[in-house]
Amino acid sequence: PLAVAVAAVEVEATVMYGRYTQELGVYAKEEAARLRDGGVRDGGGLRRNTSVRSRAADLLEYEKDPCAKCQMCASRCQKFLISRVGEDWIFLILLGLLMALVSWVMDYAIAFCQEAQKWMYGGLDSNMLLQYIAWVTYPVVLITFSAGFTQILAPQAVGSGIPEMKTILRGVVLKEYLTFKTFVAKVIGLTCALGSGMPLGKEGPFVHVASLCAALLSKFMAALFGGTYMNELRNTEMLSAACAVGVGCCFAAPIGGVLFSIEVTSTFFAVRNYWRGFFAATFSAFIFRVLAVWNQEEETITALFKTRFRLDFPFDLQELPAFAILGIACGFGGALFVYLNRLIVECMRKQKTINKFLLRKRLVYPALVTLLVSTLTFPPGFGQFMAGQLTQHESLVALFDNRTWCRQGVAEEFDYISHSHAWKHPQVNVFITLILFIIMKFWMSAVATTMPVPCGAFMPVFLIGAAFGRLVGEIMAAMFPDGIHADGSVYPIVPGGYAVVGAAALSGAVTHTVSTAVIVFELTGQISHILPVMIAVILANAVAQSLQPSLYDSIIRIKKLPYLPELGMGHHEKYNIRVEDIMVRDVRFITLTSSYRDLQEVLLTGQLKTLALVESRDSMILLGSIERSQLQSLLSHQLGRQRRLEHLRQLAQDNGTHDHLPSLATDSTPSSPCAHTHAHINATTNTNTRQGVRFLVSTQQIAEWEEQQLDMPVDFKNCKIDPAPFQLVERTSLHKTHTIFSLLGLDHAYVTSTGRLVGVVSLKEVRMCIDLAVVSAY
Repeated sequence: PLAVAVAAVEVEATVMYGRYTQELGVYAKEEAARLRDGGVRDGGGLRRNTSVRSRAADLLEYEKDPCAKCQMCASRCQKFLISRVGEDWIFLILLGLLMALVSWVMDYAIAFCQEAQKWMYGGLDSNMLLQYIAWVTYPVVLITFSAGFTQILAPQAVGSGIPEMKTILRGVVLKEYLTFKTFVAKVIGLTCALGSGMPLGKEGPFVHVASLCAALLSKFMAALFGGTYMNELRNTEMLSAACAVGVGCCFAAPIGGVLFSIEVTSTFFAVRNYWRGFFAATFSAFIFRVLAVWNQEEETITALFKTRFRLDFPFDLQELPAFAILGIACGFGGALFVYLNRLIVECMRKQKTINKFLLRKRLVYPALVTLLVSTLTFPPGFGQFMAGQLTQHESLVALFDNRTWCRQGVAEEFDYISHSHAWKHPQVNVFITLILFIIMKFWMSAVATTMPVPCGAFMPVFLIGAAFGRLVGEIMAAMFPDGIHADGSVYPIVPGGYAVVGAAALSGAVTHTVSTAVIVFELTGQISHILPVMIAVILANAVAQSLQPSLYDSIIRIKKLPYLPELGMGHHEKYNIRVEDIMVRDVRFITLTSSYRDLQEVLLTGQLKTLALVESRDSMILLGSIERSQLQSLLSHQLGRQRRLEHLRQLAQDNGTHDHLPSLATDSTPSSPCAHTHAHINATTNTNTRQGVRFLVSTQQIAEWEEQQLDMPVDFKNCKIDPAPFQLVERTSLHKTHTIFSLLGLDHAYVTSTGRLVGVVSLKEVRMCIDLAVVSAY
């Protein structure tokens, strides 16, 4: 009744020429109540009778089926949940809970694998050769298994996942990317890859894992609550929330996770998805930390990397230049990391011999890289100069320590650090150890992230930034051994604060995000260094964005994904280009007077998803666009089996026989609407005898009939036509075109001049133009 009432209101409003008053809502309620009580004239009794009949049918089913009572109760509970709680809330709660469980189980498995390696290494301390073999073999086996398992089950699970998610959220369909097989391959492959101890990250792949969970959960919810979750827009909204959940439960940082997911996956973000991301990420992070308390890993819910920086005087104004220099240096370092990562991939692809060998022996490359990295990090070997035996988590805990490791370049006894033996060396001081750690981890991380296994680069870069910040902090502590004097008090330098700033700055420079500052605050549980962190992150972003694309955009270019790149910061003057300079002028179109033969030719000679419909070849006035499937349906109907049977029936009547005509041309249905029907008809003739008259239907007659049908004009009455396809004018700038394509997720747009179709510009042309300009700028 309410829908009918609203419709009545709309009709009345139309009669009043759109006059809108405050009483419309009241009127709608009154109209709904009137229809509910009295019913529509001549129809109220029918509605009540229908309701009575439906109740009677329910009671009859109740008596027949003993399980009907349970089914009805379940149905009522389901309707109550949907009406009171809402489908979105249920979905987000399930998504957050599922991702928290997956993250906790994976962390537990990764920690177990890493402890197993240390246990093997420590148990063989009597023989260094056996220690080396155990130290190297264990990660090689895990990485090889991860690469092989992922390649066999789902190659789409290789890599980070954020570049592909950026492409999917833009509206591009990537086949087999959000399937259950990919989920299994991603989770198992990522667990083995991180358990090996290689300098790889969890954050990027976990965004993909969360998206996989959201896609699979959408199918489950569609089966449970109906087809709402099969809607494309709803799926996109839930995938946006899933990206935030992936980062949030990975670092237990819901606020930073939401902001980071927006920055790395969205060009334009719909505000209606904001609450979904925050709710799901917060719930997931909360459950993730509760599980740690439940497993007695923590006493209460705390940050992953707790710091104890003083709050009364965390830093002095004299230190701000050092923080600014740290941010600028991290900007150059982030650009160098992206360039080095892309250079390694391109070099291997350009070397045809190496490329062919690696394609045939897919497990050789990850095994060799793992062997090299493991050898260099072997603790009694070169690893003793770069804390090789520490995991990423242990290294970050040590780097964020708030005490000074060294004064005036002399190594001190710092037994208060749980992993002091890894950083202290009798021959070299802490500066050398940190420098070697930064240099070795830098190139090893750039190489390791190119392996064909599920992996990310955020955590390795985060760790390198923390080490670089720690180095700057230790240098400052050596330059000011007595600390900073203020108000008659002496405050020593806090190198751990520099480590926090460096971690946020370098990871922000590599990913081109500012939200890493918020992630750092949530990871450390302190906000005392908010000002230097923001200064360093902004400066690092400014430098990195002017030199290189982000790591994710770089991977998109390497993989040639159909994603529209961003216009380079500060290069808008280079985009003084118009649509007429890049559009395709040879447009495939059909006219109102086109024949079915024209349709057949268009479908055979091109693979366009949509075709322009113009008034005539002379006027070229754009009337709309038609999808390829609609044109195929028109052609199939014109040359279909039903029309062919009618034609044969008419021939039979003209020749004096019409018995058994449906058996004629039984095999004559075309397998493709674009192929000639007579190619699919048996070359034999069908014969029917009645009263001594022999009737013969040959393939030649069918072919003649097809030729006549193809020459007929197309009837567009039963065809869905988009009367308002997206259009641009010739003088539209590239900057505006990029904004429209990004905001609306367009694949193509027609170019018109006073209504006349003059060209078409697609995502391919826009992307190529921007890529050429960006490459020339870099």
